[in-house]
Amino acid sequence: MSEETPAAELDERSWSDAIDMYERRATIAKVTGREHENWVLDLSTLMHGDTRDARGWRTVDIWEGELERLDEPSYPFVVPPQVIATGAWKPYLQEIPRSQALRFLVALSTPWIDVTKKPDFEECREDLEAKARVILSRFPEGSHFYANTGRDSDVRDYYQRVSGWNSFSVRTFDFGLVLVSETEVGMVWSFR
Repeated sequence: MSEETPAAELDERSWSDAIDMYERRATIAKVTGREHENWVLDLSTLMHGDTRDARGWRTVDIWEGELERLDEPSYPFVVPPQVIATGAWKPYLQEIPRSQALRFLVALSTPWIDVTKKPDFEECREDLEAKARVILSRFPEGSHFYANTGRDSDVRDYYQRVSGWNSFSVRTFDFGLVLVSETEVGMVWSFR
């Protein structure tokens, strides 16, 4: 099955099945409605953990209800509000094409956020890519995808070890993908 194969029909069940690949990881995977022309403000809402899915669908948030989040609503994120509110975020996130977003979604689901460390990757690759296509189907053509993996993110092979990133959090490693359509903003952010 190629990366261009269409996803299963998007509905609440297929969405839930797709984001299940992040359930056993230190990951936040959620989508909010796009309320601002400047979508980065909606990303800030997602990072503060104070939003539910725009469609009422399942989210994955390892810190939901945890003390760290109760004490600091943006935990584990620490990007200063002035960075988010202004254009200063641009060096932190680089736009990547849909094909790269698919591979990055798969990588974000693997141990150590490194496909090369997943011994059975070739056996489960097709299933992981199918789940990633479901996630991407929520963001139709014309959507934009942004990764925090530094320069050359748009040509990076996410099926190889990713060694560089722009940290947004207090965690040692954090890799994230932001998905932006005309109506919704989502993120899948994995930590190790």
